[in-house]
Amino acid sequence: MSLDTSSRPNEAAPAVPALTTSYYAPPKAAIDPDQDKSWLRRALPVVVAHRATFITSLTLSFLGLVLQVEIPQLLGTDALDKAIVPFVGHSGLPASHYERLLLHYVVIVMVLAVLAGIFGYVARRLLMTTAYAIEFDLRNIIYTHLSRMSFDFYDRVQSGQLISRANSDIRSVQMYLTFGPSIVVQCLVAVVAFGYMASINVLLAVVAMAAMPFIYVLSVRMRHVLFPVSWLIQSRLADVATIVDENINGVRILKSFAAEDQQLTALARAAERLRWAYVKDADIRARFTPLVQNLSQVGLALVLLLGGYLVIHDHLQVGTILSFSFWIVMLQAPFQMLGMLIMLGQRASASAKRIYEILDEHPTIVDRPGAVDLIDCRGDVRFDSVSFSYSPDGSAAGPLVLDGFDLHLRPGETVALVGRTGSGKSTVARLLDRFYDVNRGAVRIDGHDVRDLTLSSLRAQIGIVLDEPFLFSVSVRDNIAYGRPDADFADIEAAAEAAGADEFIRELSEGYDTVVGERGYTLSGGQRQRVSIARALLLNPPILVLDDATSAIDVQVEQAIHRNLQGLMEGRTTLIVAHRLSTISLADRVVLMDAGRVVAEGTHAELMRTVPLYGEVLAQAEELERLQVDGEELS
Repeated sequence: MSLDTSSRPNEAAPAVPALTTSYYAPPKAAIDPDQDKSWLRRALPVVVAHRATFITSLTLSFLGLVLQVEIPQLLGTDALDKAIVPFVGHSGLPASHYERLLLHYVVIVMVLAVLAGIFGYVARRLLMTTAYAIEFDLRNIIYTHLSRMSFDFYDRVQSGQLISRANSDIRSVQMYLTFGPSIVVQCLVAVVAFGYMASINVLLAVVAMAAMPFIYVLSVRMRHVLFPVSWLIQSRLADVATIVDENINGVRILKSFAAEDQQLTALARAAERLRWAYVKDADIRARFTPLVQNLSQVGLALVLLLGGYLVIHDHLQVGTILSFSFWIVMLQAPFQMLGMLIMLGQRASASAKRIYEILDEHPTIVDRPGAVDLIDCRGDVRFDSVSFSYSPDGSAAGPLVLDGFDLHLRPGETVALVGRTGSGKSTVARLLDRFYDVNRGAVRIDGHDVRDLTLSSLRAQIGIVLDEPFLFSVSVRDNIAYGRPDADFADIEAAAEAAGADEFIRELSEGYDTVVGERGYTLSGGQRQRVSIARALLLNPPILVLDDATSAIDVQVEQAIHRNLQGLMEGRTTLIVAHRLSTISLADRVVLMDAGRVVAEGTHAELMRTVPLYGEVLAQAEELERLQVDGEELS
């Protein structure tokens, strides 16, 4: 079985990458881009998108709490003052009268309690639904943004920081956005309760709420003290996540250097800094929270003092004191949660600002206004006086990797790039696929500056195999079909055969359905490279880039792959970043690079005869490969 090469590659290549249908609708709203607004106002559109369930939840919660506030009124001023106190005072009516009256109030209280429970259940269910919907939207917003960011962003940002912000920071923001309003609604019960109390006795109501201004002042003070510590906690959580992420991904290096103790020490130091921040946070809350939670009980004492005095002097009924006491006790829970609300708010504020640091960055590689699709690609590639630097600001201020680089690949031509390590060979491949933009000059395909082409159509026409093959933790079949998820198995199989991968794949435990480990590490380096080559070949692109794509493959297998590639390269423009002589033999023309520019070009024989540097580069590459092989044999 073999790939069909009867037609030109560009005829088979799609104009845009193969797309799969998403099972999930995109978020209904996004974070407000206006950086002058507060973090809460910027996040508000995401909450408003779920306003129906959210408002229903808050409304039912409020109604349930109002019903609960009604119960002390029935128990105190109604049941106690009308059914129990008159009987104790020997009013002259039979006991059965008071029993019926008491039963009447008991039934009403039971009905109110059941209704409050139903409202509370539905409100809680809708609140959690809203909470996870908002979290889902936030995760999708940040992941979509990360998927659009350019390579220069990932060159300078630690993956652990991104993972932390996409997980723990999002959870902090979600909890405040949803549970914050819920706690505020519960605190509004204080207003309802105060209305009930004021309708009975204004002076006693004012005394009962006397501690509230002090609670507010303490809450504001607590918020200011907590914010810097909350920021520190989220930052140090990200530091720990970074260390864990790097050690898991680099576990083979860690073990090969016996650096377990060294990395455990580094993790312990980061964890100790995090522990200090958590202890500081706990110390602040330990000092403020008891005051915020218990100041309301001062009102209970004052009610007992003033209310008792009024009852003794026949200005108030006994049931009123009971009702006021119930209301004050009922208000303790919301004010206890007030401290938690302040803590959630400060942590959410710190987390939101960390998230916005990412969302407020914009990709540097985007479609220009008026960009056109690259269709019917002939594969004519030209680098015109290209200069490029990996400087963080995208300028040419840093050391130039390419300096006045000129190269022309004619349609259907295979060109091998040869040079010392660091001469800029891989950078040429990255600029062709527009992973980065040039500082000066231009990269052109079929006469079009790649910056004037849409990214999707440009990358659909270029198949690239990087020097560090990356596989996903899915089946071998899915890895090969990554660029064409709807590809027939016959095409997948043919691509694997062309890449010399079919034989070893069939020997795996489940063949093409075998799930490879993270990053494909259950396969050897050479096997990963062959799967990567198959993945690129399945796209059948008019332009193919092989960046040292067979460096980890033994010579016998490489020769078989080359025989297949020679047929597949016909009519296809191919750029090969090469070190091995066997790979160079595939090329129609060899280009020698040094210090970021072309210093010689011609056939292998011509360069060997006329350019001493070319022979030195090949000799160094051969010696390096020999040392690597010897090292693998010793291991």
